Amino acid sequence: MSAASKEKKLWGGRFTGDTAPLVERYTCSVGFDSRLCAQDIDGSKAHASMLAEQGIITPSDCEAIHNGLEQIRAEIEAGTFVWRQDLEDVHMNIEHRLTEIAGTPGQKLHTGRSRNDQVALDFRLFVASSLDEWAQNLHSLIGVLVQRAEEHQDTLLPGCTHFQPAQPVSLAQHLLAYAQMFRRDHERILDTLKRVRVSPLGAAALAGTTHPLDPGQVASTLGLGGTFANSMDAVSDRDFVLEGVFCGSLVMMHLSRLCEEIIIWANPQFGFVRLPDAYSTGSSIMPQKKNPDVAELMRGKTGRVYGDLMALLTIMKGLPLAYNRDMQEDKEPFLDTHDTVAPSLAIMGGMLAELGFNRERMARALKAGFLNATELADYLAAKGVPFRQAHHITGAAVAFAEERGVGLEDLSLADLQRFSAGIGQDVFAVLDYENAVARRHVPGGTGPDSVKNQIAELCLWLDAMLWTSPRP
Repeated sequence: MSAASKEKKLWGGRFTGDTAPLVERYTCSVGFDSRLCAQDIDGSKAHASMLAEQGIITPSDCEAIHNGLEQIRAEIEAGTFVWRQDLEDVHMNIEHRLTEIAGTPGQKLHTGRSRNDQVALDFRLFVASSLDEWAQNLHSLIGVLVQRAEEHQDTLLPGCTHFQPAQPVSLAQHLLAYAQMFRRDHERILDTLKRVRVSPLGAAALAGTTHPLDPGQVASTLGLGGTFANSMDAVSDRDFVLEGVFCGSLVMMHLSRLCEEIIIWANPQFGFVRLPDAYSTGSSIMPQKKNPDVAELMRGKTGRVYGDLMALLTIMKGLPLAYNRDMQEDKEPFLDTHDTVAPSLAIMGGMLAELGFNRERMARALKAGFLNATELADYLAAKGVPFRQAHHITGAAVAFAEERGVGLEDLSLADLQRFSAGIGQDVFAVLDYENAVARRHVPGGTGPDSVKNQIAELCLWLDAMLWTSPRP
């Protein structure tokens, strides 16, 4: 093997034979980990600065490395950088080009560093950036939900359990329930970021290094909250990726639930919503169709994110300490999750902002399903009838009304008194759907005051999150 051939591999000093072409293609990761190029450059600049500060390389070496890395960044952004498969990954491609530009100083950059702690750092920076984007998109989506809730505090619709009409609620209350789901997602992401923003640089291959590094300086330069506590764990830990994909899975689950309701509500048999043209498609054969394809596709994409999580759990479940090449397979599941979660959140925010709500159809639906039955039972209980008896009395009244094809509110006082002599004229105010909602003053309930308080509290939270950076 010639010296020129050996130079193809930065790790090839003890090898005398070439890598098999099929193996080279099989093990190459630059096709996807090149997306970590910005993080690799930032991490390498921080490492070089620390090496210079510690007297391991000279200031002039550090300057040459920084200038070379910025030239590489410019080449990548301009699309002129040549990614070489034979150089395997983003790290070797950048280091090789750096050496071409800077010469000997470029060869000093890897002092005290291994690809094991290097890739862990790059990936942590990438995951942190992705989670930041998800948090920002969640903030925007919650803002849209709160705005639409403010507009529809007086709009009533059937609230369901078991997907059957249960009790009347305000549309605002329904939308705010999703706002709370996405708020938990936001909070979960911020909590996860505390564990993602830990620098592993200095752990080297697995045992640390003999060079007098300052890992804290690198962490500080990169805006990370701390450094590794154990070098073997630092290079073999992928909990931060798993937590990120788990957060993404919950985000997609919540989005999918909302998509399901939009899909159902858009069906003309419900007619609760009018889909915006920008978030719908038509049929190739049926000209009348307006399909909720965006919501359907988002619901479907939830499955691929779940798959990403299972793939990562499976990759990690049997790995001994410390780094194993299996971990190369951690990038694509997270990249796929990020490429699904980030646009899904942005699209949902846009779709909800333009979604039309049909108040009349929602009000008409209140008449079906005896949604005021609980009001009658509570009315009787308030008059001293034991609740279980009140429940049976109301059930009999419902069956009577159902046989006649009318609602409880349509029965006469005499009809109602057949089931309980304690029912008076005041029952009709209780059976009114708007009153049924208005009487629910419990904090967090669907009553007007509670809804106003929920909106006000979420507005305060949105403002606080707008000015509070998740970074340490």
